[in-house]
Amino acid sequence: MSALFRFSPPAPSAGFARALLVAAAALLVAPTLVAPAAAQADPAAGWPARNVRVLVPFAAGGPADLVAREIAQRLGEDLGRAFIIENQGGAGGKLAVINVARAEPDGYTLLFPASGNVVSHPLAERDMSTVEQLVPIGLVSNSAHVLVINPTLPIRTMADLVAYAKANPGKLHFGSAGTGAVAHLGMEMLKLDAGIDIVHVPYRGTSQAVIDVMSGQIQATFSSMPSLKGMIDQGTLRALGMTSKSRADSGLPLISDTVPAFGYTTWYGLFAPKGTPPAIVEKISASLKKAVADKALQEKLAVQGMDLDWSSPAELDALMKKDIAKWSKVIEAANIRLK
Repeated sequence: MSALFRFSPPAPSAGFARALLVAAAALLVAPTLVAPAAAQADPAAGWPARNVRVLVPFAAGGPADLVAREIAQRLGEDLGRAFIIENQGGAGGKLAVINVARAEPDGYTLLFPASGNVVSHPLAERDMSTVEQLVPIGLVSNSAHVLVINPTLPIRTMADLVAYAKANPGKLHFGSAGTGAVAHLGMEMLKLDAGIDIVHVPYRGTSQAVIDVMSGQIQATFSSMPSLKGMIDQGTLRALGMTSKSRADSGLPLISDTVPAFGYTTWYGLFAPKGTPPAIVEKISASLKKAVADKALQEKLAVQGMDLDWSSPAELDALMKKDIAKWSKVIEAANIRLK
């Protein structure tokens, strides 16, 4: 009896069978539809897919070029694509800044400037609009300057210099690589903070200014310790103090020991065009952190007076804002204008 009443499901209709086949096919296709969507949600996943250009606002062979090439090599090794240095020193480095600011914000065009290229020069030109089209990736290095004078002056310490300048206003002359250069602004800051009067003499580069300090044509200049050390050791220049602390101990006092408010560094950093996906910026930043932590590279660049010093994008942004506030005050007080 029970066999007579056993339940037997009806055979599926042709339409129902077709529906099952369509649903199964959709399940098989679904992973291929989800994967591209996930990739689109993370633009850094496939980056870099080709080589990356790194524009340096200086001619080949200088300190910025040296550091940029060392960093680019390590970024390429870490990220699997070449980071190719392009030197664009035209218009005081302004050309490179403009070209990166106008580049496609896809992570394939980066800028490796000095602080002067993205802070002091634009401020002196009264135009930060191009720099505002950049986003920071990270700090690479910090460097202190040393103040040197002609050794025939009756000055041996910073206190002597301040006293001499106050007793002889306008008699001392200092040289820099040009109006608006960091060394120029550094001396203007010293004049402002110490209340002294020293006359600025702009040059086309630091080397001629240094030569003229040694010959007595001018009396003082700021520059990096490695570029001056030989002449200091020979006694053709006299070093008075450093603008900031440095890992390479020079044995010199800080200028701020005598003029408390004074202090500055020059720095190199890495930037991208505004609008670059944050995920790509963070990916480059993480790789940059590894490069800057390279002990062999740190030792190699220490002899150049450079302290490798990584920062996050947010920290570099904060440093720029701090420098903008500091140098704006100096530029306004000295009435410096490049246009």
